[in-house]
Amino acid sequence: MKITDIPQLAQSVSAAAGSIVRGAEDTIYMLTAALLCGGHVLLEDLPGTGKTTLVKAFAVLTGCNSRRIQCTPDLMPADLTGFELLVQQPDGSRSMQFRKGPVFTNLLLADEINRMAPRSQAGLLECMAEQQVTAGGTSYPLPKPFFVIATQNPIELQGTFPLPEAQLDRFFMCLSLGTPDREHEREVLKDRQTADPLDALKPVTDPDTLLDAQKAVRSVSASDDTLNYLLDLADATRRHKQIRFGLSTRGALAVRHAAQAAAAMEGRDYLLPDDIKKVFPAVCAHRIHAAEGLLTDRQAALKLVDEILNSVPVPKS
Repeated sequence: MKITDIPQLAQSVSAAAGSIVRGAEDTIYMLTAALLCGGHVLLEDLPGTGKTTLVKAFAVLTGCNSRRIQCTPDLMPADLTGFELLVQQPDGSRSMQFRKGPVFTNLLLADEINRMAPRSQAGLLECMAEQQVTAGGTSYPLPKPFFVIATQNPIELQGTFPLPEAQLDRFFMCLSLGTPDREHEREVLKDRQTADPLDALKPVTDPDTLLDAQKAVRSVSASDDTLNYLLDLADATRRHKQIRFGLSTRGALAVRHAAQAAAAMEGRDYLLPDDIKKVFPAVCAHRIHAAEGLLTDRQAALKLVDEILNSVPVPKS
């Protein structure tokens, strides 16, 4: 696949998803960019805003196999990754066989991930970072492409386990849908008068094409000035007085990859500073941590990120 083919692919996915979840164009754009980078996404918003519906729509549109996990406190790591089972063979011998868990899919929806105990949350780390599961000393590769899209409710505290920093850093982006405006909400009411439009949705691409698109996105180049701009932004998060832990190196890499997707979605094979500015909040806000706990609110984090974007000079060349 060529870079010039990416805009049409992205537009097809975004337009079809936009017909299912109304008034969320920015979130759909960023989620499309994340898929083009092979990145995992955390959807954080109030109940009933369409988080699960959006993930289901993307699973259908990409032609990917998908599985859903409803996260609960009693969920064990083996319930996610799989387990070894002692099996008796016809000849009377016994052997251990690995039974694959729901992570062995292309798109895994982890619904209400913050209701899952830390031990089980940690069970996803190897899957997300290395795209494999290790059991009994043997590593089992996950299907490609592989994405984790997790949802969480930011207002509930009882019975929840906040994601630790190491887990949050594994998520490529953190996105929010928000409440649609009156016109878009009216469209939602009309669309679902007789049936769920999700039932009529058809794939617009397939996993192999998506893998080709990911390879094409990685070929987008960046000048030294553009990379220096990204490094200046990362350094600004580390020096800010209200931020205890700024953007990690993995976070800076994620910004570059997301910016590559943004450039490719416009048909360009080179990065501009505007590409970095466009994706920076979605990639950065959930990765920074305040010295006095001021960033527990996502909006407060986004406000600080916006302040950093306005304070770092954009290269002119």
